[in-house]
Amino acid sequence: MSDADADAALHDALECVVRRNPGQVLFRQAVHEVLESLAPVVKQHPEYVEGGILKRIIEPERVISFRVPWVDDSGAIQVQRGFRIQFSSDLGPYKGGLRFHKSVDEDTLKFLGFEQIFKNSLTGLGLGGAKGGSDFDPHGKSEKEVMRFCQSFMAELAHHIGADLDVPAGDIGVGGREIGYLYGQYRKVTGRNEAGVITGKGIGYGGSWARTEATGYGLVYFVREMLRESDISLEGSRVVVSGSGNVALYAAKKAAQLGATVVACSDSQGYVIDEDGLDLDLLSEIKDVRRERLSAYADVRGNCTYFEGRSVWDVECDIALPCATQNELDGDAARALAENGCRVIAEGANMPCTEEAIQVIHDKGILFGPAKAANAGGVATSGLEMRQNAGRLQWDFERVDSELDRIMTDIHATTAATADEYGMPGDLAAGANIAGFRRVADAMLAQGVI
Repeated sequence: MSDADADAALHDALECVVRRNPGQVLFRQAVHEVLESLAPVVKQHPEYVEGGILKRIIEPERVISFRVPWVDDSGAIQVQRGFRIQFSSDLGPYKGGLRFHKSVDEDTLKFLGFEQIFKNSLTGLGLGGAKGGSDFDPHGKSEKEVMRFCQSFMAELAHHIGADLDVPAGDIGVGGREIGYLYGQYRKVTGRNEAGVITGKGIGYGGSWARTEATGYGLVYFVREMLRESDISLEGSRVVVSGSGNVALYAAKKAAQLGATVVACSDSQGYVIDEDGLDLDLLSEIKDVRRERLSAYADVRGNCTYFEGRSVWDVECDIALPCATQNELDGDAARALAENGCRVIAEGANMPCTEEAIQVIHDKGILFGPAKAANAGGVATSGLEMRQNAGRLQWDFERVDSELDRIMTDIHATTAATADEYGMPGDLAAGANIAGFRRVADAMLAQGVI
C-alpha cells in the first residue's frame, strides 16, 4: 500500500471518530494518538484496511448506560449514572477498571476503554479491553452510603459481566472497600461464588497479593528497563511523582527501594516537597488510613513545605512520574521539567501527558515511557489474579511480584523492538501503539467480521 493510501485510510478512520462522537474530546485524543503511529504498519499490511480493522477497532462493541438510584443517610433518594464500555473482546474477556468520580462520563470511559485494548494486548495475557464507572464520588460519603451505592450499581452491572465475559477491577474512587461491596452484591444477585468475575478483591476472598502495589511497582520496573542502556540510574536519582493515591504511593516506594530519592508528590490542592525524601509510611497513613489531604502530611512531618495551588512539575528532578489523571502534564509543564533538568518521564496514570507535552518531551530529548506500556502493571496483576481464581489458588507475594517484573520487562522489550523494527528507535510510544495494535488486528482478521 502506498504512503498516500495508508494516510488516507487513517485519516478516514479519525474523521469517522470525530463525526460519530461530537464533543468527546478525550476519546478523539486517544484515537488520534494511536492512529498517528500506525502509518508504517498499514502500509506494510494492507489487509488491515481491506479487513476493516481500522473502522472496527475505533467503535466499541457495546456501550451500556444505566440509572443508579440509592438512598443517602438523610433518607433522600439520589440518582447517578452508571456505564460499562465493552470495547474489544478479540483477545479474551473484556477487562478494565471501574471509576467512581464526578468527572465520569461516556467520553472519559471511551478514551479509557480504547487505551485499555492496547495496554491489555501488550501484557500478552489474553484480555480484551473495557472500562466502566459512575459519576458517584465516594469522597465525603459515609460507609453505609458507599455500600448502598455499590449495591445499586452492581444490581444492574451483574447482568453484563462474568469470569469469561467481562471482568471489572478498581480504578479512581474504587478501592478494596468498594470492590468488596460490589462483589458481595454480585454474589447475592447471581447466587454464584464466581471469584474470577472481579479483581482487586481482598486477600481473604480470592484476591491476589501485590495487586495494590502492582501499577506503581510495574511503572518503576518499566523505568528501570528504560534506563538499562542509558547513563541514567534510578539509584541516586531525584524523583517527583504526581498524585498521592495507590499508583503514586507504590511507585514512590519501589523507586525508593531501588535507591532513588522521592522528594515530592501532589494532590488536587497542591504539592509537598520533602528534600530529605518523602516519609512514605507517613504518607500512606495520611492518605489510606486517615483519608486526609496532603497538607496534613506537612503538618505532621515538619521540615517540609506544602505549596497550595502550585504545580509539582516546577520541582527540579531527574525523573518525573505523572500518576494522577489524564492531561495533567501540559506543554508548559513539560518545558518547565526540561529546564529543571528532568531526563525521564514515564506515565503512571492513563494519558497524563497532553499531545503538546509529548511533542515537547521528544523535542527536548527526554526519555518517555507511554502509559499503555508503563502503567500496565495493574491489569497484568489483575490477569494473574484471574489465573489464580481459575485454579482456586493463591500465590505468595514474591511469586506475583516476580511475574509482574517479568511481564513489565517483556513489555519494554516488545515496545523497544517494535520501534526498532519500524524505523523509530527509542520511540516507545510508537512501539507500544504498534505492538498492541498488531496483536489485536491479527486476532480480528483471524476471527472474521463479527
